Amino acid sequence: MRRSFGTMLLASTAICLLASAPAQAQTVAADSAADAADTNEPQPDGEAAGDIVVVGTRIEGARVTEALPVVVVGQDKLDAIGAVSGDELIRNIPQMGDVSFNPGNNAQTSNAARGDVGSVNLRSLGVGNTLVLLNGRRIVTHPASQGLSDTGTVPVLSYNSNAIPTTGLQRLEVLLDGAAALYGSDAVAGVVNTVLKDNYDGLRMQAQYGGAEGTHLREFQGSLLAGKSFDRGNITLSFEYTDRSALRAEDQDFTASANLRPLFADYPDFTDIQTPDARATRGAWPALQVPVTGGRPRLNGTNLTTAAGAFTVRPTRLGGCSQALTADLCLVNTVLATNNAFRDLRYDTAIGTTVMPSVKRYNAFANGHYDLTDDLTLFGEFGYYRSSTIRIQPPVINLNQIWVPATNYYNPFGPVGSPNRLPGLTNVPDEGLPVLLTTYRFVDTGPQTVKVTGEQLRGLIGVRGEAAGFKWDSAFVYSEASAVDNSLAVRSSALQQSLALATPDAYNPFNGGCIDSLSSGDCTPSSQAAIDAITFQLRRRSKTTLTMGDFRASRADLFALPGGDVGMAFGVEVRRETQRDDRDAAVDGSSPFVDAVSGAVTISDAAAVSDNPDTYGKRTVAAAYAELAVPLVSEEMNIPLVRRFDLQLAGRYEHYSDFGSVARPKIAAAWDVVDGIRLRGSFSQGFRAPNLEQTNAVEYARLSTTRDFLRCEVDLRRGRIPNFSVCGADPYARRVSGNPDLKPEKSTNYNLGAVFEPTFLSPDLGRVTFTVDYWSIRQKGIVGILGNDTAIALDYLMRLQGSSNPNVIRDAPNADDVDDFENTGIAPVGRINTVRDQFINLQPQTVRGLDFAFYWQSPKTDIGKFDFSINATRLLKFSRAPGDAVDMLVAARAAGDINAGTPLPETENLIEANGRPKWRGTASLTWSLGQFQIGAFGRYTGAVDETSFVDADGDPWRVKSQFTANLYAQVRIKDAGGLGGDMRWRVGVRNIADKKPPLTSEGYLGSLYSPYGRYWYTSVTTEF
Repeated sequence: MRRSFGTMLLASTAICLLASAPAQAQTVAADSAADAADTNEPQPDGEAAGDIVVVGTRIEGARVTEALPVVVVGQDKLDAIGAVSGDELIRNIPQMGDVSFNPGNNAQTSNAARGDVGSVNLRSLGVGNTLVLLNGRRIVTHPASQGLSDTGTVPVLSYNSNAIPTTGLQRLEVLLDGAAALYGSDAVAGVVNTVLKDNYDGLRMQAQYGGAEGTHLREFQGSLLAGKSFDRGNITLSFEYTDRSALRAEDQDFTASANLRPLFADYPDFTDIQTPDARATRGAWPALQVPVTGGRPRLNGTNLTTAAGAFTVRPTRLGGCSQALTADLCLVNTVLATNNAFRDLRYDTAIGTTVMPSVKRYNAFANGHYDLTDDLTLFGEFGYYRSSTIRIQPPVINLNQIWVPATNYYNPFGPVGSPNRLPGLTNVPDEGLPVLLTTYRFVDTGPQTVKVTGEQLRGLIGVRGEAAGFKWDSAFVYSEASAVDNSLAVRSSALQQSLALATPDAYNPFNGGCIDSLSSGDCTPSSQAAIDAITFQLRRRSKTTLTMGDFRASRADLFALPGGDVGMAFGVEVRRETQRDDRDAAVDGSSPFVDAVSGAVTISDAAAVSDNPDTYGKRTVAAAYAELAVPLVSEEMNIPLVRRFDLQLAGRYEHYSDFGSVARPKIAAAWDVVDGIRLRGSFSQGFRAPNLEQTNAVEYARLSTTRDFLRCEVDLRRGRIPNFSVCGADPYARRVSGNPDLKPEKSTNYNLGAVFEPTFLSPDLGRVTFTVDYWSIRQKGIVGILGNDTAIALDYLMRLQGSSNPNVIRDAPNADDVDDFENTGIAPVGRINTVRDQFINLQPQTVRGLDFAFYWQSPKTDIGKFDFSINATRLLKFSRAPGDAVDMLVAARAAGDINAGTPLPETENLIEANGRPKWRGTASLTWSLGQFQIGAFGRYTGAVDETSFVDADGDPWRVKSQFTANLYAQVRIKDAGGLGGDMRWRVGVRNIADKKPPLTSEGYLGSLYSPYGRYWYTSVTTEF
């Protein structure tokens, strides 16, 4: 990292020195021209869109941009949104889908996005289907993958929206059309291009402070933008610093506890459903077991364990004691029960945690250009991003079983002479019995502190010029992103050494938690010496790199047709991508845990973390593309009902070193029927290459918790549960492996639209534009896995038929299992130990929708100038074929071969399923008069269904729709302080009505909503 940083720093320094050569000042074009470069919005009078290359075409000055559905967020909209991070900005684009990578989504789980991360997901197609550019060129992906439930927990990589600078942002361009023919992989749903100011002349400083009302969340951002134009060039620098305090779980009722059932008391159909009680079965109250080869341990004729040797420790006041251990604790001869009367023994994972981590973020960017000659310009960029976050998660769990040696000081079945051995035991040898610790949480070690440091740098150097009528440029780009994740963990080998001690400094798992607060805390912790002995810092390092060289050229007037000049662009590109995921030696297999009692080998030596080998992948990609802008009909040709007709033809070929070649075409057209009415459409094919982790991952493990449908059937037949909806879930390990034979996901896109700009309106009424676009995306070969529920349901069916699913691996049935299955007609089986799966190219997916936009710009009047816009999208179809295995299970369920309550992913219509609302929309209104300005911004998100939270009739919980509004007011003061500069003071509020995110069984839907209500802020900006 230091070497590459130093190299890029030297390169950028050289660029800056060239760009800062002394020269006379040059007039800089107004930023407003770029801000209004929107193919959906009218251009301000006197400004030509052809001077700006908008994402979607490579031809500068081509009319073909009018065929493209592009949304541009200019300065007024940026002001109205009031975003201080890329994630907040991206979320306010209605065509943007779920933001799955964000710190507030699944905040208390170790598999959530960790660090300062935000993802980009146009059309809800999934993370990785949207290409992100910075100044028209690719950026590197965030290095840490995340397994999302929507993809069957297939690891996906995202571009980090928080690494996009917001200071110096000129405009944000969003192409709502497939663009693989021009840009290559990932541009399935579209492209997001961030354009930064590169000709700024002056100095602007800004400070902003804000916070969420009624919470601990406070946020400060300071920024600086400086630029200087010279006779032959310009250099522009930006820097921003953000310091945000943590949002605590205790701040709001919908995050304060993992048991949210009280919030559903007013909803009769969901009052008795246990799903909102997400307290964890792993807590301070342990599940324990001893070997019973010599008979069950007994005391005064009482069995102290079950037939299989299971027992637990729980408060005396809950009853059912087999033997008192203290006045408040007793040993119970049963497996750990956390349902019904014992539900409070579950651990409340929200207590003492954070919903959003504290963040310190630094984002700096510099770009410059220098005219070497009249026809040759040197240009360069250098960007550096760094963040550090601290989040608090629940105490770590004991994921893998571990034997407590008989010598443990606190073992009630310890050796004769041990101070805590129960007196008068039978069937317990003098040397004592070891105890198997299964379900447990190390609450006395305290909450898990997770510290993540992220870095991203980008360096670019290039030259551009003009020859033979072609404008060309060539650049070399190097970019890398890294993340270091440190978290408190428990080392199994050190734990067992501490458990073996015969002194009071031994770790004690036999004393439970707190008598007065069963679901949180540990009021009888082990000694600090024991805690220090078993804990360590678990570290994960990940890194991605992107090295790219390209050459591209364009000419707007290659040759003439009757309809006008034909434009052409072409280019070549070579890029090298790498990804490295370096796991801690405790989990990558370098130092497996060997149980000193049983001799069993566990690959991971971290008690709470599944084994995960290191992953490294690399690939080289060579690409070439070409584009034509063909004007077939012009206004001068006087053809009725064809005022203008323009075509865009494009194609791209890419060769990947790891899986072969892909070629994708595109055709787009714009037809001006009459002045003010334009029809537009496109057909394109796209692709997404499997990411380097999907193709290179060695088999790794993850903890999962799912219902075991076979055991649910047993409980139903024994009368222990009334139906499948109240069946408990069991933990097990998922073992998933990569697949080097994966092929790219391919897609076909269609777009049809219309643009209406009424020319009959008086200029005094301003300019009005209305657009509507129909779009369709069909994908095939989506990378996925069969999935846990499907595999377990298949095992359920096959075992009822006398066989089994070999990918569902179970423990051998013990005596307790035999008792459970008695008189059910089902052969006894043990608990699920492991479910195996592999990434594969699965069934197709089809997504269709409509986009609407309305824009109005008033002329300047005595009462001010108004700008109004509405941007909305409507999902018409979102279907995903379930596959042959699911079809077979659906048929079996319909035939009554498996229970009707068995959940299966058979639903083809996925609209409104867990985060795909039918409607999303935004609206903005800005009023300006002299030095005063008021802006408003509204955001609507439609309702969705929480499919995993259903009532007795199988109807899902409805996550309500929401509309939130932002408002700001500002005043500009010229020559503030007599220094010759301008000052702007702004006061604003986001979510002015203080609306909480709609309620779900987990509190809120983090991929759609922010976990807080009204947010106030004020900012002061000075500009010279």
